[in-house]
Amino acid sequence: MALFHVNEQTCVKDGICAEVCPAHIIKFKAGEFPSPIRGAEEICIRCGHCVAACPTGSLSHSEMPADECPPVRNELLLSYEQAEQFLRSRRSVRVYKDKSVSVDELCKLIELARYAPTGANSQTVEWLVLGSRNELKKLAGITIDWMHWIMENKPEAAAVMNLEKTIKGWETGKDVIFRNAPAVVIAHAPEADGRAFVSGTIALAYLELAATGMGLGCCWAGYFQYAAVSYQPMIDAIGLPEGHVCNGAMMAGYPKYKYYRLPLRRKPPIIWRM
Repeated sequence: MALFHVNEQTCVKDGICAEVCPAHIIKFKAGEFPSPIRGAEEICIRCGHCVAACPTGSLSHSEMPADECPPVRNELLLSYEQAEQFLRSRRSVRVYKDKSVSVDELCKLIELARYAPTGANSQTVEWLVLGSRNELKKLAGITIDWMHWIMENKPEAAAVMNLEKTIKGWETGKDVIFRNAPAVVIAHAPEADGRAFVSGTIALAYLELAATGMGLGCCWAGYFQYAAVSYQPMIDAIGLPEGHVCNGAMMAGYPKYKYYRLPLRRKPPIIWRM
């Protein structure tokens, strides 16, 4: 089967598909129809740029038929003001309602997160979703054990991470690790994939932003993540697939409180070389 098919009845021979292709596997000459280069099947990264950029819907990839790729809805495109409001109003939520998040809702978040960019469209991010209160309490306790280990063996690092205060909070009965969130989402991938950490981070950032549209709130589970990549008891407890590592973890739940203002941030240091 050919890598892609061009509808010669509707193609206007504008060459856009060839220009946007990141792998440069589409041949195009003015006045001719686009065609794949030799060996295109092996080089193609299946990103879908060629299908997405064709204004007439004339190019259909063998793995992404044009009629299965929804069109961009112009009425839903964000203005700058809307994007600014959306991004500036995002909050890291650390106080949650005592309400569980359904599997369907978490699936929707991950469905959107899978559209996050990955190096060479590798799409190697996989997911582990934790929603058992007992398991989360156990993992939080192991995170505290890791903190004790850091304080004993790396006191300077412990001071930077403010671990002594965090441990004291735990000892008073506070969930200082997962903040009583009803769910924790972990992104993981093969350790051998050098792009996986960045891919997982971006995917979780997508998930966090998508949560806003569902009335959910998220927060990075930083302490847990540190333990998940360096503390063997935690690595064993999580039980990721063989050869996989945690690339990030996110708490998720329903925010107990709303926010009514857009907090300020420092001016960004910028070096211009225009």
